[in-house]
Amino acid sequence: MEMDIKKMGVIGAGQMGTGIAQICALAGIEVTLNDISEARINAGLATIAGNLARQLDRQQLDASARDAALNRITPALDFDAFGDSDLVIEAAAENEEVKRKIFSRLCPSLKPNAILATNTSSISITRLASVSDRPEKFIGIHFMNPVPRMQLVELIRGIVTENTTFDTAKALIARLGKTFTVSEDFPGFIVNRILLPMINEAIYTLYEGVGSVESIDTAMRLGANHPMGPLQLADFIGLDTVLSVMQVLHDGLADSKYRPCPLLVKYVEAGWLGRKTQRGFYDYRSGTPIPTR
Repeated sequence: MEMDIKKMGVIGAGQMGTGIAQICALAGIEVTLNDISEARINAGLATIAGNLARQLDRQQLDASARDAALNRITPALDFDAFGDSDLVIEAAAENEEVKRKIFSRLCPSLKPNAILATNTSSISITRLASVSDRPEKFIGIHFMNPVPRMQLVELIRGIVTENTTFDTAKALIARLGKTFTVSEDFPGFIVNRILLPMINEAIYTLYEGVGSVESIDTAMRLGANHPMGPLQLADFIGLDTVLSVMQVLHDGLADSKYRPCPLLVKYVEAGWLGRKTQRGFYDYRSGTPIPTR
Protein backbone atom coordinates (compact mmCIF):
# COMPACT_ATOMS: atom_id res chain seq x y z
CA MET A 1 0.00 0.00 0.00
CA GLU A 2 1.11 3.56 -0.67
CA MET A 3 2.31 5.91 2.06
CA ASP A 4 0.22 8.89 3.09
CA ILE A 5 2.33 11.95 2.25
CA LYS A 6 1.73 14.62 4.88
CA LYS A 7 5.10 16.39 4.81
CA MET A 8 7.36 16.95 1.83
CA GLY A 9 10.78 18.42 1.25
CA VAL A 10 11.75 20.26 -1.94
CA ILE A 11 15.42 20.86 -2.73
CA GLY A 12 15.86 23.76 -5.10
CA ALA A 13 13.92 27.05 -5.00
CA GLY A 14 14.24 27.79 -8.70
CA GLN A 15 11.61 27.58 -11.42
CA MET A 16 10.83 23.90 -10.92
CA GLY A 17 11.20 23.68 -7.14
CA THR A 18 8.95 26.65 -6.46
CA GLY A 19 6.30 25.25 -8.79
CA ILE A 20 6.38 21.88 -7.03
CA ALA A 21 6.25 23.51 -3.59
CA GLN A 22 3.33 25.70 -4.66
CA ILE A 23 1.06 22.92 -5.95
CA CYS A 24 1.88 20.64 -3.00
CA ALA A 25 1.07 23.39 -0.49
CA LEU A 26 -2.21 24.10 -2.28
CA ALA A 27 -3.02 20.38 -2.01
CA GLY A 28 -2.70 20.56 1.79
CA ILE A 29 0.82 19.13 2.14
CA GLU A 30 3.33 20.71 4.52
CA VAL A 31 6.40 21.68 2.48
CA THR A 32 9.98 22.43 3.52
CA LEU A 33 11.76 24.44 0.80
CA ASN A 34 15.56 24.32 0.64
CA ASP A 35 18.28 25.97 -1.42
CA ILE A 36 21.94 26.87 -0.99
CA SER A 37 21.31 30.42 0.25
CA GLU A 38 18.69 32.40 2.10
CA ALA A 39 18.51 34.83 -0.82
CA ARG A 40 17.55 32.04 -3.23
CA ILE A 41 14.91 30.69 -0.86
CA ASN A 42 13.43 34.16 -0.35
CA ALA A 43 13.35 34.72 -4.12
CA GLY A 44 11.54 31.40 -4.49
CA LEU A 45 9.01 32.30 -1.80
CA ALA A 46 8.41 35.64 -3.52
CA THR A 47 7.77 33.82 -6.80
CA ILE A 48 5.23 31.55 -5.13
CA ALA A 49 3.51 34.52 -3.46
CA GLY A 50 3.33 36.30 -6.82
CA ASN A 51 1.89 33.24 -8.56
CA LEU A 52 -0.76 32.80 -5.89
CA ALA A 53 -1.62 36.51 -6.06
CA ARG A 54 -2.28 36.15 -9.78
CA GLN A 55 -4.49 33.12 -9.14
CA LEU A 56 -6.38 35.16 -6.57
CA ASP A 57 -6.86 38.00 -9.08
CA ARG A 58 -8.22 35.51 -11.61
CA GLN A 59 -10.56 34.08 -8.98
CA GLN A 60 -8.91 30.67 -9.26
CA LEU A 61 -8.62 30.51 -5.47
CA ASP A 62 -9.73 32.60 -2.51
CA ALA A 63 -7.64 34.54 0.00
CA SER A 64 -7.95 31.90 2.72
CA ALA A 65 -6.62 29.17 0.38
CA ARG A 66 -3.73 31.41 -0.65
CA ASP A 67 -2.82 32.23 2.93
CA ALA A 68 -3.09 28.59 4.01
CA ALA A 69 -0.79 27.49 1.16
CA LEU A 70 1.83 30.12 2.01
CA ASN A 71 1.71 29.12 5.68
CA ARG A 72 2.39 25.48 4.76
CA ILE A 73 5.78 26.35 3.19
CA THR A 74 8.74 26.51 5.57
CA PRO A 75 12.18 27.70 4.40
CA ALA A 76 15.26 25.68 5.38
CA LEU A 77 18.98 26.00 4.69
CA ASP A 78 19.92 22.70 6.36
CA PHE A 79 19.01 19.17 5.29
CA ASP A 80 18.28 18.31 8.93
CA ALA A 81 14.97 20.14 8.44
CA PHE A 82 13.83 17.18 6.30
CA GLY A 83 13.97 14.77 9.24
CA ASP A 84 10.20 14.35 9.46
CA SER A 85 9.48 14.49 5.71
CA ASP A 86 7.63 11.56 4.15
CA LEU A 87 9.02 12.35 0.70
CA VAL A 88 11.82 14.64 -0.47
CA ILE A 89 12.12 15.66 -4.12
CA GLU A 90 15.29 17.13 -5.57
CA ALA A 91 14.78 19.87 -8.17
CA ALA A 92 18.32 21.23 -8.50
CA ALA A 93 20.29 21.88 -11.69
CA GLU A 94 20.22 19.22 -14.43
CA ASN A 95 23.73 18.10 -13.55
CA GLU A 96 24.40 14.55 -12.40
CA GLU A 97 27.35 15.40 -10.16
CA VAL A 98 25.33 18.08 -8.35
CA LYS A 99 22.46 15.67 -7.81
CA ARG A 100 24.69 12.84 -6.58
CA LYS A 101 26.28 15.13 -3.99
CA ILE A 102 22.85 16.24 -2.79
CA PHE A 103 21.61 12.68 -2.27
CA SER A 104 24.82 11.60 -0.51
CA ARG A 105 24.51 14.49 1.95
CA LEU A 106 20.74 14.24 2.33
CA CYS A 107 20.25 10.58 3.24
CA PRO A 108 21.64 10.71 6.82
CA SER A 109 19.02 13.36 7.68
CA LEU A 110 16.00 11.29 6.57
CA LYS A 111 13.81 8.91 8.53
CA PRO A 112 14.16 5.26 7.41
CA ASN A 113 10.88 5.03 5.48
CA ALA A 114 11.15 8.39 3.67
CA ILE A 115 10.93 8.28 -0.11
CA LEU A 116 13.51 10.04 -2.27
CA ALA A 117 12.52 11.50 -5.63
CA THR A 118 14.28 13.45 -8.33
CA ASN A 119 12.77 15.86 -10.84
CA THR A 120 15.50 15.11 -13.37
CA SER A 121 14.32 15.33 -16.97
CA SER A 122 16.95 13.04 -18.46
CA ILE A 123 19.42 11.41 -16.02
CA SER A 124 19.32 7.69 -15.10
CA ILE A 125 17.15 7.06 -12.03
CA THR A 126 18.99 3.81 -11.31
CA ARG A 127 22.35 5.60 -11.33
CA LEU A 128 21.16 8.41 -9.06
CA ALA A 129 19.51 5.90 -6.70
CA SER A 130 22.78 4.02 -6.33
CA VAL A 131 24.37 6.84 -4.31
CA SER A 132 21.50 6.84 -1.81
CA ASP A 133 20.99 4.50 1.14
CA ARG A 134 17.51 3.52 -0.12
CA PRO A 135 17.44 2.72 -3.86
CA GLU A 136 14.21 0.75 -3.38
CA LYS A 137 12.58 3.98 -2.13
CA PHE A 138 13.95 6.11 -4.97
CA ILE A 139 11.90 7.26 -7.98
CA GLY A 140 11.88 9.82 -10.75
CA ILE A 141 8.97 12.28 -10.61
CA HIS A 142 9.46 14.59 -13.57
CA PHE A 143 7.11 17.58 -13.51
CA MET A 144 6.75 19.70 -16.64
CA ASN A 145 7.51 23.43 -16.72
CA PRO A 146 5.67 25.58 -15.63
CA VAL A 147 4.58 23.13 -12.92
CA PRO A 148 1.31 24.82 -11.86
CA ARG A 149 -0.02 24.94 -15.44
CA MET A 150 1.27 21.74 -17.05
CA GLN A 151 -0.87 18.65 -16.59
CA LEU A 152 1.65 15.88 -17.22
CA VAL A 153 4.10 14.23 -14.82
CA GLU A 154 6.49 11.47 -15.92
CA LEU A 155 7.09 8.66 -13.42
CA ILE A 156 10.30 6.68 -13.85
CA ARG A 157 11.25 3.66 -11.76
CA GLY A 158 14.83 2.65 -11.11
CA ILE A 159 15.77 -0.99 -11.45
CA VAL A 160 15.06 -1.69 -7.75
CA THR A 161 12.23 0.80 -7.07
CA GLU A 162 9.62 -0.98 -4.93
CA ASN A 163 5.94 -1.12 -5.81
CA THR A 164 5.06 0.78 -2.62
CA THR A 165 7.28 3.67 -3.74
CA PHE A 166 5.71 3.66 -7.19
CA ASP A 167 2.16 3.48 -5.81
CA THR A 168 2.89 6.36 -3.40
CA ALA A 169 4.14 8.50 -6.28
CA LYS A 170 1.02 7.70 -8.32
CA ALA A 171 -1.24 8.61 -5.39
CA LEU A 172 0.65 11.88 -4.90
CA ILE A 173 0.23 12.86 -8.55
CA ALA A 174 -3.50 12.13 -8.35
CA ARG A 175 -3.79 14.26 -5.20
CA LEU A 176 -2.09 17.14 -7.03
CA GLY A 177 -4.64 16.90 -9.83
CA LYS A 178 -2.06 15.90 -12.44
CA THR A 179 -1.92 13.08 -14.98
CA PHE A 180 1.04 10.71 -15.00
CA THR A 181 2.66 8.69 -17.73
CA VAL A 182 5.21 5.95 -17.04
CA SER A 183 8.59 5.91 -18.77
CA GLU A 184 11.32 3.32 -18.70
CA ASP A 185 14.67 4.46 -17.32
CA PHE A 186 16.31 5.48 -20.61
CA PRO A 187 18.10 8.81 -21.28
CA GLY A 188 15.62 11.67 -21.68
CA PHE A 189 12.64 9.44 -20.79
CA ILE A 190 9.67 10.15 -23.13
CA VAL A 191 9.08 13.91 -23.31
CA ASN A 192 12.68 15.11 -23.59
CA ARG A 193 13.73 12.17 -25.79
CA ILE A 194 11.33 13.64 -28.37
CA LEU A 195 11.18 17.36 -27.53
CA LEU A 196 14.84 18.31 -26.99
CA PRO A 197 16.18 16.85 -30.26
CA MET A 198 13.49 18.87 -32.05
CA ILE A 199 14.69 22.03 -30.30
CA ASN A 200 18.31 21.12 -31.08
CA GLU A 201 17.38 20.66 -34.75
CA ALA A 202 15.72 24.09 -34.74
CA ILE A 203 19.00 25.53 -33.42
CA TYR A 204 20.89 23.74 -36.22
CA THR A 205 18.41 25.26 -38.68
CA LEU A 206 19.34 28.70 -37.33
CA TYR A 207 23.07 27.84 -37.22
CA GLU A 208 23.06 26.75 -40.87
CA GLY A 209 21.23 29.89 -42.01
CA VAL A 210 18.09 28.11 -43.17
CA GLY A 211 15.96 30.68 -41.35
CA SER A 212 16.09 33.46 -38.78
CA VAL A 213 14.93 33.11 -35.16
CA GLU A 214 11.62 34.75 -36.02
CA SER A 215 11.02 32.73 -39.20
CA ILE A 216 11.79 29.39 -37.49
CA ASP A 217 9.49 30.10 -34.55
CA THR A 218 6.72 31.45 -36.80
CA ALA A 219 7.00 28.40 -39.05
CA MET A 220 6.53 25.97 -36.18
CA ARG A 221 3.78 27.98 -34.47
CA LEU A 222 1.68 28.39 -37.60
CA GLY A 223 2.88 25.43 -39.67
CA ALA A 224 2.89 22.76 -36.95
CA ASN A 225 0.37 24.41 -34.58
CA HIS A 226 2.86 24.56 -31.71
CA PRO A 227 1.82 27.02 -28.98
CA MET A 228 5.40 28.29 -28.71
CA GLY A 229 8.21 28.30 -31.26
CA PRO A 230 11.14 25.93 -30.50
CA LEU A 231 13.68 28.73 -29.98
CA GLN A 232 11.29 30.66 -27.74
CA LEU A 233 10.69 27.43 -25.83
CA ALA A 234 14.44 26.83 -25.50
CA ASP A 235 14.80 30.27 -23.91
CA PHE A 236 11.95 29.46 -21.53
CA ILE A 237 13.47 26.10 -20.51
CA GLY A 238 16.97 27.56 -20.18
CA LEU A 239 19.69 26.95 -22.75
CA ASP A 240 21.96 25.41 -20.11
CA THR A 241 19.27 22.83 -19.37
CA VAL A 242 18.72 22.16 -23.09
CA LEU A 243 22.46 21.58 -23.49
CA SER A 244 22.64 19.32 -20.42
CA VAL A 245 19.81 17.12 -21.69
CA MET A 246 21.32 16.89 -25.17
CA GLN A 247 24.65 15.86 -23.63
CA VAL A 248 22.89 13.13 -21.63
CA LEU A 249 21.18 11.87 -24.80
CA HIS A 250 24.40 12.02 -26.83
CA ASP A 251 26.48 10.25 -24.16
CA GLY A 252 23.81 7.75 -23.13
CA LEU A 253 22.60 6.70 -26.58
CA ALA A 254 25.91 7.09 -28.47
CA ASP A 255 24.19 8.40 -31.60
CA SER A 256 25.48 11.43 -33.53
CA LYS A 257 21.93 12.63 -34.17
CA TYR A 258 21.89 13.85 -30.55
CA ARG A 259 25.07 15.96 -30.91
CA PRO A 260 24.38 19.40 -29.37
CA CYS A 261 24.45 22.18 -31.93
CA PRO A 262 27.68 24.27 -31.69
CA LEU A 263 25.57 27.43 -31.59
CA LEU A 264 23.79 26.15 -28.48
CA VAL A 265 27.17 25.46 -26.85
CA LYS A 266 28.39 28.97 -27.79
CA TYR A 267 25.33 30.67 -26.27
CA VAL A 268 25.73 28.73 -23.03
CA GLU A 269 29.44 29.57 -22.88
CA ALA A 270 28.53 33.25 -23.36
CA GLY A 271 26.08 33.07 -20.45
CA TRP A 272 23.12 33.61 -22.79
CA LEU A 273 20.81 31.12 -21.10
CA GLY A 274 17.44 32.50 -22.15
CA ARG A 275 14.81 34.27 -20.10
CA LYS A 276 16.58 33.76 -16.76
CA THR A 277 19.59 35.80 -17.94
CA GLN A 278 17.53 38.11 -20.21
CA ARG A 279 19.42 36.97 -23.32
CA GLY A 280 19.23 33.86 -25.44
CA PHE A 281 17.70 33.45 -28.89
CA TYR A 282 15.76 36.56 -27.91
CA ASP A 283 16.91 39.64 -26.01
CA TYR A 284 14.43 40.37 -23.20
CA ARG A 285 16.14 43.36 -21.62
CA SER A 286 13.80 45.97 -23.13
CA GLY A 287 10.70 44.12 -21.98
CA THR A 288 9.80 43.15 -25.57
CA PRO A 289 11.55 39.99 -26.86
CA ILE A 290 13.83 40.89 -29.80
CA PRO A 291 15.39 38.09 -31.91
CA THR A 292 19.17 38.01 -31.57
CA ARG A 293 19.69 36.54 -35.05
